[in-house]
Amino acid sequence: MTDPLAFDVIIIGGGAAGMMCALTAGQRGRRVLLIEHANRVGKKILMSGGGRCNFTNTGTTPANFLSANPHFCKSALARYRPADFIGMVDAHGIAYHEKELGQLFCDDSSKQIVAMLVAECATAGVRIETGCTVGSITPHDGGFQVESTLGRLHANALVVATGGLSIPAMGASGFGYDIARQFGHRLLPTRAGLVPLTLTGSYLEHYGQLSGVSLPISVRAGRQRFDNAMLITHRGLSGPAILQISSYWQPGDPLQIDLLPGQDALEFLLTGQRERPAAELRSWLTERLPKRFAQRFCEIHADERPLRQYNKPELVAIAAKLKEWPIVPSGTEGYRTAEVTLGGVDTLEVSSTTMESRLVPGLYFVGEVLDVTGHLGGYNFQWAWASGRAAGLAV
Repeated sequence: MTDPLAFDVIIIGGGAAGMMCALTAGQRGRRVLLIEHANRVGKKILMSGGGRCNFTNTGTTPANFLSANPHFCKSALARYRPADFIGMVDAHGIAYHEKELGQLFCDDSSKQIVAMLVAECATAGVRIETGCTVGSITPHDGGFQVESTLGRLHANALVVATGGLSIPAMGASGFGYDIARQFGHRLLPTRAGLVPLTLTGSYLEHYGQLSGVSLPISVRAGRQRFDNAMLITHRGLSGPAILQISSYWQPGDPLQIDLLPGQDALEFLLTGQRERPAAELRSWLTERLPKRFAQRFCEIHADERPLRQYNKPELVAIAAKLKEWPIVPSGTEGYRTAEVTLGGVDTLEVSSTTMESRLVPGLYFVGEVLDVTGHLGGYNFQWAWASGRAAGLAV
């Protein structure tokens, strides 16, 4: 008789990647145990996309991911595409819509995505245990022995799907990194990604009172550029453009923010001078910028004169500040509000085809615990589905 605590595969982590791996392995007839330390699976799925889950992006390419090894993600992404996951969503009758830039969201609730994954796991015979804490993990009898609150467990394959350090209030921890270290894997430095940036000193004094103001910008850090909205908060800067660039921004560097993307700022100011010479600069700027922001910008970088009273060198200087708004963030909000964790398990020591460790046979890593981080907009979920699928086909 089979020992009820013996399995073919044990998956630690009941998030997107873990559940995808579990249902895929279960469909292949593997005896799968999925362990989740929280009181329910898919907590990060539930809170994503404002509760509607941005579950994929139809425009996913390897270029949408950061990694010290940029080629690593290509194989898994090529073998499980957004259309494949959409097929599962369609089969479960879940209505969805495209919000912008290929981002797909549930019409109703992210609970539908979790329910779909749980149902697929159930159909595949996967055993899911929540509220289960893992103690020690040791190599044993050609596989792995796991001491847990369920008791002593054994499996031929162990999949680490624990996620990263982002949003500790949701139960995130470094447990997956601890497992990787234990088995000799190298870790690349981790830091918060897709995270709001903070301001201090005069920057916060000048702009903190504009909390809630949003405007379209183009922002650059190094060679990377994003065009989207910026939101000013009482602590600093947020919004899609800022979250995107935060994964590339280095502490201490100024942000290169264009407040008039796609427009010649000097020509805009000269047009105002010709067409409305009696108007104050602040008034003309509100043609392109939110009123409160335009007023504060003028208080700091200009003065309250009619446009006709500015000479060209003065307008050139103002135009330069509009095209490269002088602002230096002090840091980030950290893992507390970060959507993802940059860095993690070095992918040079993991198979890009199977997600199996190159150091320890039978040990797999999927999802965010690896050094693969997507842009904002459903890409990280697509990586979870693709990497989970790759491991699920291999275990």
